[in-house]
Amino acid sequence: MSVTSTVSAVRLHAEDRPQDQDELAVHERRVTVGGTRTQYLEAGTGPLLLLLHGHEQSATSWRWVIPALARTHRVLALSLPGHGDTGPAVGDYAPGADLTAFVAAFLDALHIDPPLDVVGHSAGGAIALRLALADPKRIRSLTLVDSAGLGHEVHPLLALDTLPVIGELAIMISRMPGGDWGRTTMSTAMLFAQPWRAPADFITEQHALGRRPGQLEASTAMARALFGPCGQRQILLGHLPTLTTPTLIVWGGCDYVLPAHHAHAAVNLLPDGRLSVFPHCGHLPHVEQPDRFAVVLGDWLAEHREQQPQRPWSTPAPIPTASHGLGEGSVLASPQRRTA
Repeated sequence: MSVTSTVSAVRLHAEDRPQDQDELAVHERRVTVGGTRTQYLEAGTGPLLLLLHGHEQSATSWRWVIPALARTHRVLALSLPGHGDTGPAVGDYAPGADLTAFVAAFLDALHIDPPLDVVGHSAGGAIALRLALADPKRIRSLTLVDSAGLGHEVHPLLALDTLPVIGELAIMISRMPGGDWGRTTMSTAMLFAQPWRAPADFITEQHALGRRPGQLEASTAMARALFGPCGQRQILLGHLPTLTTPTLIVWGGCDYVLPAHHAHAAVNLLPDGRLSVFPHCGHLPHVEQPDRFAVVLGDWLAEHREQQPQRPWSTPAPIPTASHGLGEGSVLASPQRRTA
């Protein structure tokens, strides 16, 4: 196993930098996992925090919260197969495909010792949940962000894109003059509660990502693995009562992709669960409201880090390193049914 590293071009804006550093260096690295050349971003030192992105995203979609999280954690943001600069998965995607084994192999390739904290968004949330269910001792805490797998309903356009021929037709239209920007504009309107406030860098990156050879095909294949004409293919709600891992659910109150009532149904089934709903926020809380997201997640991680025996932490290479109570409007739920 070999790991290659460069200082990433993913430079963070001045307002995102830690006050005690001129600039946070986010290292872009590569490792081969099961025959797949895999991209990930790394920053900070401390206990391990793994970030798993959602459908049609990549590791860089976490860039707006990495600085705050890297102040206290060694952050790894993974690009899943077929996304970002990670190659396609061996065997491609098929309906019901499960990338949990791929993520576990990635952690093994980097010799990551348990326990670690895992955050999964959308499709990455379903993967993170499966990882916690399969190996609970490996996960200290789990955070599900607008996660797939917690209810049937999805945005109608996602369901439509899974139909035979329709997905291929959408790809063909996207490659016509102006079609790429049309796809980006439609995607932004679906993902954000207030699309006009979407970061310019996010829109630019999404547009560039959609123009990469094979990206749209990989995206359509993943959509068909996750969704069908009747909605999500695999629902994990029935497994939640057996989940012993402390779990935070974060959801945008105006999520048009996966409705917020999925979050309420899920938290009521968790033995140790908490819910934070962000008003006026869509499917990407870590992009649309990154400051609030970092505070909510940071407090959650600090709470569960304090519950663990303290031990020294190490990182494979010295990397330059990059907050309190749940934000207002949050809803809390647990076996004791705490409420804000």
